[in-house]
Amino acid sequence: MLRVRLLVATLIIVPLLAMVVADYSIDLGAPGILLVPIGLIAGLVAAAEIVDMLKANSHDPSAWSVYTGVAVVFLSAAIPLGWDLVGAEYPADCPLGKLGWPLFAVAIASVLPFVAELRRYKEPGRSTVNVALAIFIIAYLGLSLAFVAELRFFHSNEWGMAALVSLLFITKFSDAGAYFAGKSLGRNKLAPVISPGKTVEGAIGGVLAACIASWAFFQFIVPLIVPKAQTTPFWGSVTYGLLIAVTGIIGDLAESLLKRDLGRKDSSRWLPGLGGILDILDSVLVAAPPAFMCWAAGIVGPG
Repeated sequence: MLRVRLLVATLIIVPLLAMVVADYSIDLGAPGILLVPIGLIAGLVAAAEIVDMLKANSHDPSAWSVYTGVAVVFLSAAIPLGWDLVGAEYPADCPLGKLGWPLFAVAIASVLPFVAELRRYKEPGRSTVNVALAIFIIAYLGLSLAFVAELRFFHSNEWGMAALVSLLFITKFSDAGAYFAGKSLGRNKLAPVISPGKTVEGAIGGVLAACIASWAFFQFIVPLIVPKAQTTPFWGSVTYGLLIAVTGIIGDLAESLLKRDLGRKDSSRWLPGLGGILDILDSVLVAAPPAFMCWAAGIVGPG
């Protein structure tokens, strides 16, 4: 199983890495523009996986409102790129700022499930749950992925790429550290009812791996992405790794809770050894907002 898992992961990582390099190297006027379609596809596939799990358990959120809502919220984060594409500066006095677009989009997208239920309402007892589930998916996926996009759009092409790669690099090192520490040292269950395979020792291993990976990333990889970058303090890189590890573990357990409640082992079966897109994104989704906070607050990055 591990061999299959590594093979499938390689088949995903290699083309994704090629797109990341192209997005960093090719000047199309708006850093991050090449990665927007990838984020959109990932969000829509993950949304389809959640909708499928819910429908298999007699829930029926409106699929079109979910997909449209996730797309609207995620793409709203890219609206400021429009100014870059026409060679203009984003208005400094814009009341929404740049982060305000996803918030505005969530407000608009939250209306769509109501519209869907108004069209298909037949009898009492289901509409409120359907609306609540649809809004949950829109916020969980759309808003979280918007923060992933905001990391790519952070400050400049170089620093934005460093911010995005740092999130993916550290979360996956944390996942690997938790997996191997849990396999070799795991004795005490972390959440036995929700995810029997996860252990306290694995969680500790994941946190340590994330802190080491974060320090190494800012010490050795950032200078390759951002020429003449100032050195991130040791405390900053370790704090960043710690926050990403802890929130990533929460994200992993949150998705496990969702699957456990809906009677699924994996969010989907189309990625052998890995499950579905949601199984890959779970830790990233919850870690993205605090990661952005660290960059915005100057704990890591250009300061």
